[in-house]
Amino acid sequence: MKVLLVMDAADGRALLRRHLETGIAGVDIREHVPLRDGPLAADFHASGFDLVLLDGRPHGAEALDWLQEWRARPRFPPIIYLVPTRADVAEEGQAALLAGAAGCVVQEKIAHRAFVALVDEAAREHRRARNLFRSSPEGVAAARFGETVIKGLRCVRPVAQSALSTVYLAESDRLGSLVALKLLRHMPDMAKNPGSFDRFLQEYEIIRTITHPNVVRIHELGVADDHAFLMMEYLGAGDLRSRIRRGIDPAGAPAMLRQMAGALGAIHDVGVLHRDLKPGNVMLRADGTVALIDFGLAKQLALESEITANGEIFGTPYYMSPEQGHGRTVDERSDLYSLGIIFFELLTGRKPYLAATPMAVIYQHVHAKIPALPVEHALWSPIWERLVAKRPEDRFQSARELIKAIDRLPGGF
Repeated sequence: MKVLLVMDAADGRALLRRHLETGIAGVDIREHVPLRDGPLAADFHASGFDLVLLDGRPHGAEALDWLQEWRARPRFPPIIYLVPTRADVAEEGQAALLAGAAGCVVQEKIAHRAFVALVDEAAREHRRARNLFRSSPEGVAAARFGETVIKGLRCVRPVAQSALSTVYLAESDRLGSLVALKLLRHMPDMAKNPGSFDRFLQEYEIIRTITHPNVVRIHELGVADDHAFLMMEYLGAGDLRSRIRRGIDPAGAPAMLRQMAGALGAIHDVGVLHRDLKPGNVMLRADGTVALIDFGLAKQLALESEITANGEIFGTPYYMSPEQGHGRTVDERSDLYSLGIIFFELLTGRKPYLAATPMAVIYQHVHAKIPALPVEHALWSPIWERLVAKRPEDRFQSARELIKAIDRLPGGF
């Protein structure tokens, strides 16, 4: 049995855990703390849970609104509503039952056997209904991602598509959370050289072992039908490209630079290069921290750009190192060059090199003078200019060296 416990009070969560763990063998309890985690995401249907326990305090009327709204979500599990005292049952408990609660429990004196029986009955009934749904045509369709069915996942919607892959927002029964699911397609050149695709998958297997806070968490790598898929941490705050377009405070740029440098250092330490570092591959968490995604993806591809209706390019060439743009061997210093271009954009709101075609941009990376930072950001000029030096040997030689240089500046991060 898998139970979702929505409660702020740590002592209350501990008490309910004791009741459930002593009364139900093998129960799996996941905690959601509203004051820390916020309300449940609108796309979250708790499809992997058998039951939800919802504490009415300190949220009061808001908790009743949550209850009513959750019950309106398709196939949401039964909800048992928790009130503090017997005095609250008459009004708040009745309101909860009217809003769709499967039962109401008084926290000040929980009757253990009655509580466990209520939980067990509600969960069993929901499991039966869920199993019937999953074997139905509608249930199979809910686990379909394009032409591929992946059991244990609910497809919410597609969120991005490229020549290589489609990314979906999904809900994982096993994890009990929303995830990003990337379905990878075999490109024609990969089909001719399947070893390159295998190496790509091996890179992701290595990335799975990294626990750095600024590297996206990869939950699973697998194959369904003829598609490889990656199930990753869902980063609902969007990417850095969108944030820059909306306007970003340059005061936060140094902290972001340090976080991205730390992430690059972590992947470089295990022998993996990013090769496609750009704002679209830097995701944001709700707490403002960043996480790098899409490692090694560009290794298998020819130079690609996205073209707007006006002919403006805004893809990878803006962030390519001189050596990568000319097809030469790259190493960690190429990733650091790309990081420097992002840093300039964070500080100024614009890209350092602009041109009408991809090759013209690549030419500027090699031949154009390094643009100066605005006067107000002059403190960061030495780091900026060294990050994007034309010759790799003139740049920082490692992410660790870059971090040391950041930390040596006044008010280091």
